[in-house]
Amino acid sequence: MLKELCLINGTSGDEGKVRDYIINQIKDYCEYSVDNMGSIIAYKKGKKAPKQKISINAHMDEVGFIVTGITDDGYLRFTSVGGIDSRVCLDRIVTVGKKAVKGVIGDKAFHLLSSDEKDSCPSFDDLLIDIGATSKDEAEQYVSLGDFAYFYSDYVELGNGYIKAKALDDRIGCMLMIELIKSELEYDTVFCFNVQEEVGLRGSKCTSYAVDADIAIVLESTTAGDLDGVSGADRVCVLGDGPVISFMDNRTIYDRELFELGFAVAKENNIPAQTKTAVAGGNDAGAIQTSGDGARVMAISLPTRYIHSGASVVKTSDIDDTRRLLKALLPKLTD
Repeated sequence: MLKELCLINGTSGDEGKVRDYIINQIKDYCEYSVDNMGSIIAYKKGKKAPKQKISINAHMDEVGFIVTGITDDGYLRFTSVGGIDSRVCLDRIVTVGKKAVKGVIGDKAFHLLSSDEKDSCPSFDDLLIDIGATSKDEAEQYVSLGDFAYFYSDYVELGNGYIKAKALDDRIGCMLMIELIKSELEYDTVFCFNVQEEVGLRGSKCTSYAVDADIAIVLESTTAGDLDGVSGADRVCVLGDGPVISFMDNRTIYDRELFELGFAVAKENNIPAQTKTAVAGGNDAGAIQTSGDGARVMAISLPTRYIHSGASVVKTSDIDDTRRLLKALLPKLTD
């Protein structure tokens, strides 16, 4: 399922194919609706009603690109949709528009760069997508302004239990929620598959008003810096050390009792777990926490290398441990 989810294209504002896939997976296991933004709100009946309303959240969208112009020579001007470092884009293959036209993100060849250019990171204004067209008229036969573009990336298993793919942020969270919806739950639970997280937590702002949960769990991916030569707190979190339970990021200070509960449940069930050693990033919890009457929020994330690129990497053991933690944690949340 994760492979299928990651290979679907669906950036912010273009999540339709992801939404269709998820609905096809869950439609026989719950009641659901789609709001005006395009997010899915799914109601899963459990064995009993909880004392407090609980929601579980993940976002459907991925980072990508949008076409902003076409040059006279047939190259495409573009900008990012979501937070992408332009350095991860150089010479990458992308697919553009509804026709999935393949192209290459190009810049000047290295031997043509000035000394200043060699020491700096190119901006998106300096990059172009080459689809093999030789004129603006030819390019316009295949691509229109406003078309989305995506990293063209295979799903690959690496080494001893690693996965490389695009869109692991946050199709892992979507997969785990689909699995929970298909399982037998102790308590009634609401699941929100949100749109447009990568451009300002927009979908979750709407679903959180509609659901009005007391407790909200956000399933996410988060940045791991466990690379060669990086040590201590600079690693932030580590692949293979289990799910990441956050205490704070740039959008949210997480509920302290839920933070402590997560680690207590992990210890009780011999599940490895870790926290982030940096206050960085953000996720849908930032919108959910401050919408309506507010909600107590908790984030459980997968440590992910090279996040927001076409080649993110996670470890399968972390997915398994997150799955185990959720199964043990959910029955305890209502108390």
